[in-house]
Amino acid sequence: MKYLIVGLGNIGSEYNQTRHNIGFDVVDYMARDAGSSFSQQTHGDITEIKFKGRTLILLKPSTYMNLSGKAVKYWMEKHKIQPENLLVIVDDLHLDLGKMRLRDKGSDGGHNGLKDIQEKFGHNNYVRLRMGIGKDFHPGQQVNYVLGKWKPNEKEAVENMILKAATAIKNFSTIGLKLTMDGLNR
Repeated sequence: MKYLIVGLGNIGSEYNQTRHNIGFDVVDYMARDAGSSFSQQTHGDITEIKFKGRTLILLKPSTYMNLSGKAVKYWMEKHKIQPENLLVIVDDLHLDLGKMRLRDKGSDGGHNGLKDIQEKFGHNNYVRLRMGIGKDFHPGQQVNYVLGKWKPNEKEAVENMILKAATAIKNFSTIGLKLTMDGLNR
């Protein structure tokens, strides 16, 4: 059974450790934890890890956040991934730092990466893991906040959230969406 796990983010060292790149951070952690490394391929960096008989294809699109749909669609078609086996990890400033929500469908919530995926697929029926980054910014400062680096006092919450996300993704591939959602979203 194959799953495509997509961490959304922006390529380039200037975006490392920023709130917008939490999706990259999750798949980076999962690859490191499994002793795997990414290779640069068409529309993204990719690696495969095994977990309890499942193949998790981890993808970091190189198309930039706002054009993520192109990479996701390409790799889904290349690996013949069923839509129900796609999970997209995304930052969400509507959730407090450390909170996460797993959903099987829904709106893009104003997130341009999700919006592009929805446009390329023509629907919003795919699993997304929303990672709370909070909204501790003044009016008009949203872009600077989202593209800003984590503050030192946020690092522990971020690390804990990444660990929980990795566990949730593995659970999604083994016990299924509903049980994983029940455990994570409460």
